[in-house]
Amino acid sequence: MKKLPMIVFDVNETLLDLDTMTPIFERIFHETLAMRLWFANLILYSEALTLANAYVPFTDIGAAVLQMLADTRGVRITAADKKELTENFATMPPHPEVPAALKKLRGAGFQLFTLTDNLLEIQGRQLEHGGIIDLFDNRFSVDNPEVRRHKPAPEAYAYVERQLRVAPPDLFLIASHTWDTLGAIAAGWGAALIKRPGNDVLSIGPQPTLVGADLDDVANQLIRKFAKATG
Repeated sequence: MKKLPMIVFDVNETLLDLDTMTPIFERIFHETLAMRLWFANLILYSEALTLANAYVPFTDIGAAVLQMLADTRGVRITAADKKELTENFATMPPHPEVPAALKKLRGAGFQLFTLTDNLLEIQGRQLEHGGIIDLFDNRFSVDNPEVRRHKPAPEAYAYVERQLRVAPPDLFLIASHTWDTLGAIAAGWGAALIKRPGNDVLSIGPQPTLVGADLDDVANQLIRKFAKATG
């Protein structure tokens, strides 16, 4: 009997609603797309630093990018602004369908894990606040001394393989970011892309195994593909 793959989740935007941060960025920068610009630059510089072999924690990159964007626009970021952004980032709610979809996957026999660029303590605070932390069998962060390279660096995915003592084909990533699915596919994992608002399939490079509109859609596809085939 074929065993079920272990499911590994990205957290920010994949499980948690990043768009809840938008009003704060709009208030500070007076730009509708300020949050998206900040997040895109956060990912850009996390990957640039990784390629330059310079590890910096994700939260520190986020703060530096925020200041850089403010400086380029002549915007003053106050201590209160920084505190509000930090607090809201750590307490973003799950997307509406996420809790039930995670329970559906667990009910079908899948083991669930997380892998994020965030510090493990921040990831834990996010999932605890969202009421979904107990739905995961274990949680991983690239901040671990064995990794210290941001996704989609291959070391991040290899770390999970070592921790779970499984081969790449036994793992399946779920993310809403193509850069993350590219890394997983390159590592030999399966991968599903959730097309959250502002995210879609990139027509070049390795393609995700599955594509869905939300986590419930992806969960149903995984159950049809794996759980029913092994039952």
